[in-house]
Amino acid sequence: QVQLVESGGGLVQAGGSQRLSCAASGRTFSSYAMGWFRQAPGKEREFVAAISAGGSVTSYADSVKGRFTISRINAKNTVYLQMNSLKPEDTAIYYCAAGRRTLNGSQRSWVNSYDYWGQGTQVTVSS
Repeated sequence: QVQLVESGGGLVQAGGSQRLSCAASGRTFSSYAMGWFRQAPGKEREFVAAISAGGSVTSYADSVKGRFTISRINAKNTVYLQMNSLKPEDTAIYYCAAGRRTLNGSQRSWVNSYDYWGQGTQVTVSS
């Protein structure tokens, strides 16, 4: 069992930056693929970014590519999402997720690829 707790959300102006953190419990964090997803009001949960268990492979949604960076420090059981050049359309609840399996290609963007989810942190970008 893995428990995930997100932090770092809040209100930011358009063009600004914010860093989200996701702290994981358990001793096997380094074996999990990690992902960030987001859900805006009235919309489905969508993929944002993913990182492999060892941290060498990353994937991004086209909408955030070049603006967001996912990273992890396995010694700290933590995954991060650095968000730059934020836009009002980035406003959403952001969730981190952990997957037990090795994920390839498009699998990294599927909600069903992940086994554990945090409760989310609200990010609001004002125009």
